[in-house]
Amino acid sequence: MSLKDDKQRKIQLRLDFSSALTGAARGAAGEETESSVATSGPESPARTDRLMEEVCERENLKKALRQVKANKGSSGVDGMTVVALPDYLRQHWPAIREQLLNGTYEPKPVRRVEIPKPEGGVRKLGIPTVLDRFIQQAVMQVLQRRWDRTFSDHSYGFRPGRSAHQAVAQAQQYIAEGHGWCVDLDLEKFFDRVNHDKLMGQIAQRVEDKRLLKLIRAFLNAGVMENGLVSPSVEGTPQGGPLSPLLSNLVLDELDRELERRGLRFARYADDCNIYVRSERAGQRVKSITRFITKRLRLKVNETKSAVARPQERKFLGFSFSGGPQVKRVIAPKALDRFKYRIREVTRRAKGVSIEATVEELAPYLRGWRSYFGFCETPEVLIGLTRWVRLRLRSALWRQWKHRVVAERLCSS
Repeated sequence: MSLKDDKQRKIQLRLDFSSALTGAARGAAGEETESSVATSGPESPARTDRLMEEVCERENLKKALRQVKANKGSSGVDGMTVVALPDYLRQHWPAIREQLLNGTYEPKPVRRVEIPKPEGGVRKLGIPTVLDRFIQQAVMQVLQRRWDRTFSDHSYGFRPGRSAHQAVAQAQQYIAEGHGWCVDLDLEKFFDRVNHDKLMGQIAQRVEDKRLLKLIRAFLNAGVMENGLVSPSVEGTPQGGPLSPLLSNLVLDELDRELERRGLRFARYADDCNIYVRSERAGQRVKSITRFITKRLRLKVNETKSAVARPQERKFLGFSFSGGPQVKRVIAPKALDRFKYRIREVTRRAKGVSIEATVEELAPYLRGWRSYFGFCETPEVLIGLTRWVRLRLRSALWRQWKHRVVAERLCSS
């Protein structure tokens, strides 16, 4: 094999996400899990008035530091990077620990970042400082160990041992069992609308340690810095901090319990919740759950995005489902459109850079996309996308060659 052929083969292997997919894609939902499986049950009767000491335990802090370093992420309002955090803690941790144990620690405001949404608009993130992320992570680990076992079996988001793939597979099972209508609930700006007083009341039912309650309230009320100005936080749990997903599950656990009380079949991943029923009429009745969400949870349902429809007409966590007797997981059309848009963006820029640099940019995105959407049960779609990506790269390579030939002719003339 020539050096050129070997080089081309390596590039193809890095870009090929259609091969070896049937095992993971057709396997049971339980394969996409983390370390420990969460089960629903009563909360631990252990004391909760000394939780801050658990937060500050050495092993818990070491684990939190490893996680913050692994997550990387950008700096907050103070400019400190993840790389600089260990040295900072070595110098200042005794004083910080004393503040935490005394209940006097004050978090800094979060830095506002806006991420464009594929469907239009922006998603507002609040990036805490690296130090605050470290402390939030340590708090989250202690609370999650106690709370996770109490959450519903129908909740799949941000929980150890649970994944989006499991939620999609559960939805698929409901449809296969004859529940061929879907009540798709869309909570409008959920993370921005969480009521602080109601949330703190829910936490206080589970936590007696007043220092920890005060710290969580301080994180919620830390404020947001935007264009150099700090505005107060009166509602919401800013996306971007390690504690926010756990608090969101606590808020929506009340919704899970109400749906269970009504005997409904549903799957929820964070604020994405789909309920499956046998008829359109039943779906319209179930949609009355919006009153519970509005009155009891003090959240808002986006009526324009929510609907009662066939599952084939809706998407759930990037997937949809085929019709007919054999229900299959398929990639939702919007997910395919976003994928092609991203590839076109990268390959259009390839004119001014080498094809190797283009492949370097594409490869991580393709690997991540394949890792998630390889769970589909339509391998021919992935094979077709692989061919399409290679075609785009060949076109980019052809444009480079043509441009180089024209440039050489101009220089020689």
